[in-house]
Amino acid sequence: MARTGRPRTFDRDDAVEQAMQLFWQHGYDSTSLALLKAELGGGISAPSFYAAFGSKEALFDECVQRYLATFAQVTECLWDENLPPRQAIETALRQSARMQCDDGHPKGCMVTLGVMSAPSPENVGVVAALTESRARTRSGIVACVERGVAVGELLENTVAPVMATVFDSFLQGISILARDDTPLEVIDAAITQIMLTWDIAATSVQATTEKDTADIAEA
Repeated sequence: MARTGRPRTFDRDDAVEQAMQLFWQHGYDSTSLALLKAELGGGISAPSFYAAFGSKEALFDECVQRYLATFAQVTECLWDENLPPRQAIETALRQSARMQCDDGHPKGCMVTLGVMSAPSPENVGVVAALTESRARTRSGIVACVERGVAVGELLENTVAPVMATVFDSFLQGISILARDDTPLEVIDAAITQIMLTWDIAATSVQATTEKDTADIAEA
């Protein structure tokens, strides 16, 4: 008599991890239900899928929350007021670059790529958490620039949202560079270059201060 093997145990937590990797790699629209059911837990039936996750949208949201609580933490330093503002921005950029170029998971940032992969109007609600995350990161960079102004590192007339956009644009662009297999060393060197934006502005503050001191001395 033929022996029957024991049914494979479905590990929900492991399945969410696998789903996150799939959404991260392929995006929301391109990660079909067929692909999810084929890959999760070595294959899962449609009834079991819906019983475990409810819907593709619900599973995606759960994957997003997991990503935000883990990989996306590389930019949380933007909110650390114990770090000098310039250092906070540079640390966020370098940590994000290392994470996005890591071979241990899909390249790039799921937040950036996820929003790009679900452009249709009906998917606005699906990617709401990703959009909010991007906005929060942008706000963190703005806050760092504003702190730079407050502590005298940057000129008082610095327009924080404009300067922050320079760093935020580079941060978003790392996703494309990582997907194109741009070496981490190249991106890291580019971060050194982009940080010159801050250094040049700081030099302007120093020059202005020295001029004011000279004018007072002459008066």
